[in-house]
Amino acid sequence: MVRGKIEVKRIENATSRQVTFSKRRNGLLKKAFELSVLCDAEVAVIIFSPKGRLYEFSSSDIQKTIKKYHKHAKGALTNTTEVEQYMQQLKDESADMAKKIETLEASQRFMTYFDLHLMRLLGHDLDPCSSEEVNQMSSQLERSLRIVRERKDQLFTEQILKAKERLLLEENAKLHTECGARPCQKPLVQEKGVGAASYNWMDSSQSSSSQTINNSDQVETRLFIGPPVMRCE
Repeated sequence: MVRGKIEVKRIENATSRQVTFSKRRNGLLKKAFELSVLCDAEVAVIIFSPKGRLYEFSSSDIQKTIKKYHKHAKGALTNTTEVEQYMQQLKDESADMAKKIETLEASQRFMTYFDLHLMRLLGHDLDPCSSEEVNQMSSQLERSLRIVRERKDQLFTEQILKAKERLLLEENAKLHTECGARPCQKPLVQEKGVGAASYNWMDSSQSSSSQTINNSDQVETRLFIGPPVMRCE
């Protein structure tokens, strides 16, 4: 006779529930014993009844089996934590990569727009442009041209000023050189004699150069001390 399939659910009758617990407990402990003997496995079974009574079976020392279980459970928990950390790291790296890709795409879109705008400013690919866009580009070109011209005038003015400054410095240096090469004048010395007192401007060694200068300028300069006197050459 074939047994029918039993629905697995809580047995409401307390007596039937106690009988079923005793039968299945003994069967479970028997199967655990057979598994340990047939397969040479380390088996431990712990059962608490509904009233809290303990039933246990172990093929070896149950305390050693429990310690071994805790050790493996801790290792599994550590491995799980490491896996979770690794997964979180992968998620963070993926998010950073997505941001970088988004930034690169935005930069690429900007460069594409910039290249297209530059090509249109150069007069290429103007067919898709409307009249308003063409007017805007024309105004932009005029502003840019005005800025370039202003900068060009500024640079040209600066170059002229620098050239004038350089020429003035060269002339100034030349004048300093010429003044340094001329002989220095001696202080005025009053000559003793009859009549008006005259002052020599140069000594006898410089008379020749003085005569040359006087002959070239055709001017004779003398200093007289006394009341003004009309002289006729």
